[in-house]
Amino acid sequence: MKKICCACILLFCNVMYAKDISAIKYEGLSSISNVLADEIVGIKVGESLNVAKVDKAIVSLYSQGYFEDIYADFNGGILTFHFKQKPKIASVEIKGYGSEQEKETLYSQIGIKKGDSYDETKLNRAKLVIRTILEYQGYYGTVVEADIKQIGDDKAYAITFNVNQGENIIIKKAQYDGREKLKVSEVEELSANRAKQFMGWLWGRNDGKLKLADLEYDSPRIQDAYMRKGFLDANVSQAFLDANFNDYSANLYYKIKEGERYKVSEIKIILHVPVIEEKQLRKVLKVKKGAYFNIEEVRADVESIRQKIADLGYAFARVNPDLDKDPQNAEVKVLYLIQIGQKVKINDVLISGNSRTADRIIRREILLAPGDTYSLSDLKESENALKRLGYFGKVKIDERRVSEDSVDLLVSVEEARTGELMFGLGYGSYDKLMVNASIRERNLFGTGQSGQLYADWSYRRQLVNLTLSNPRVLDSKYSTSFSVFHSLYWNWDYREQTTGASITGGRLLTNTLRASLGYTLSTTRIRDFYNADYAELYKPYLKVDRPLKSAISPSLYFDNTDDYYFPKNGAIISAYVEYAGLGGDEEYTKLYGKMALYYHLKSLMGIDLIARYKTQAGAIIDNGYVPITSKFYMGGISSVRGYQVSSLTPRDATGQIRIGGNYMMTHSVELSYGILEKAQMRLAFFADYGMIGTQSLNETTRASWGAAVEWISPFGPIVIVFPQPINPQPGDRTSSFEFTMGTRF
Repeated sequence: MKKICCACILLFCNVMYAKDISAIKYEGLSSISNVLADEIVGIKVGESLNVAKVDKAIVSLYSQGYFEDIYADFNGGILTFHFKQKPKIASVEIKGYGSEQEKETLYSQIGIKKGDSYDETKLNRAKLVIRTILEYQGYYGTVVEADIKQIGDDKAYAITFNVNQGENIIIKKAQYDGREKLKVSEVEELSANRAKQFMGWLWGRNDGKLKLADLEYDSPRIQDAYMRKGFLDANVSQAFLDANFNDYSANLYYKIKEGERYKVSEIKIILHVPVIEEKQLRKVLKVKKGAYFNIEEVRADVESIRQKIADLGYAFARVNPDLDKDPQNAEVKVLYLIQIGQKVKINDVLISGNSRTADRIIRREILLAPGDTYSLSDLKESENALKRLGYFGKVKIDERRVSEDSVDLLVSVEEARTGELMFGLGYGSYDKLMVNASIRERNLFGTGQSGQLYADWSYRRQLVNLTLSNPRVLDSKYSTSFSVFHSLYWNWDYREQTTGASITGGRLLTNTLRASLGYTLSTTRIRDFYNADYAELYKPYLKVDRPLKSAISPSLYFDNTDDYYFPKNGAIISAYVEYAGLGGDEEYTKLYGKMALYYHLKSLMGIDLIARYKTQAGAIIDNGYVPITSKFYMGGISSVRGYQVSSLTPRDATGQIRIGGNYMMTHSVELSYGILEKAQMRLAFFADYGMIGTQSLNETTRASWGAAVEWISPFGPIVIVFPQPINPQPGDRTSSFEFTMGTRF
């Protein structure tokens, strides 16, 4: 600014010799263009020199933040502005903190990036931002130093932020003065900050790390915990934190007034416009007369009532809960005040975000069209249907009010990569290392059709399968698929070669239920035996050298889950009947069904825990000839983990020949915990149990347990399984590790 003043004095001294300005020049200007500089200066050629105006121009140029110094001179009618540029920032690097993903987030927040002009104020602010973010993550005493180096001929700056990450403050004690009627675990049920538990580093235990960003919200969370137990008069003070920065420990204090625990004396539904019978609304209520009050049940009731009414077309219905307390008797009346509004129609359905997938592919999954009466259930189911396609990473349907009786549906999607390059590894006592791979595209050219070329190559199996399918022919409810396949499979005793084709037609019965009818024509041949003696032992089971199978298969498929890869809620149920004997050598009827149930326990337990139950069962009726290659075999990732694929099967009287089962059933229970929500990584624990036999189910039974890591990585879904067989029998082919990986492109 001193030089700015000097420039003004020089101009003043020259004013007596002033002439009109014949030209304006800029010396040393590179950060902005001359055109922009002319606009900022606001002085035109031909004007008379005005000292005040030049002074204002210099200040305006300086305020752009690109220059260390600016001065002006006026000679021979030429007004020249001289600039000294601030150094440019050539690079910004953060060392000593976080993963690459965390660093990328931090780079966007610190306010300094490559190409900016160097500014010491911005530099200090960036250091403060880093320290503040680390404090919010629970690290205190963090030191951030900036290392600045000049590089290149233009003396640009390379800035390195060296982060000496601070320490976590550990809450050693959490004290709740006034707590008498609830256990500490119940008080802390919703709190983010709790005292450190013994062996707090274990999963499911609390490590006591201070979460500063959550501290101000913990008081209402504790009050909410009391409200869930019926303590309507409970009052919880703000948290008082006594921190010791010598050893980075802290004590946490709250003052609590519990009050009385209330019971529900009456439930009233006040519906001003009788669009639905009250008894229908009472059926969905969780709050019960005579039970202790629970605020969470009231919230659930509000949503249930609103959905019931919104399904009738009243999109703007409001349900306001109210409480009429009787402190003397510790009772409360729960009132639901319902405002209906007008019945609403769909004005338009607007779709965005689909750069690849055609609008009609999205529109055909949406159960509401322009002119339809609004339904909240249909809107939610439409959103889930789009998610189940697997075409989109994110799906959101919002409502935009157009008038008192109409809304637009705003469908926002984010395209996912629907191609899959799958890669799998396995290791077992017999197979050793196993490899398989496949390539598939689930949304060919954005048409919703799929094509798959599957190749499975391992020590025991070579398989090629080409499938083309259209789930909605001409956007109708009908589907078709065609498949050709050839495989060479080394069973445990012989080599099995299969060649064939199949064609299937289907129809959507509802938005979650599909019926199909398929026809398969194939031939299977047993070629080679590992042991020459087995050829004689197997003869009674091989009546035809190369049996032809001609079979039809009616089937049903139900899916109302909420995600393509890792569903949290819903069910997948399928069943089919395969009737072989339409002119071929094989004659049998096979009945098979499987079911997978998913339930997100977060609403009950407050943690990201998914419960899964999976089961499958099958039976074969012999109508003349059932080759051993068409019977049931058990073991592998889709049945009982910990045992090799198809290794569990009944044997003949000698105990040497694997003859397959006529009856089979497996069960699996799993608990999947979200360990890294942003990374979409989960840890699952499972237990499997299976039964198989020729005359009954319990001839051969096996069980296993284990853990699995599930991750939707940038390369696609990855599942790593560590199974452990329970009491394996002599001769069992066990497995200790399985790994599958898919790359979406």
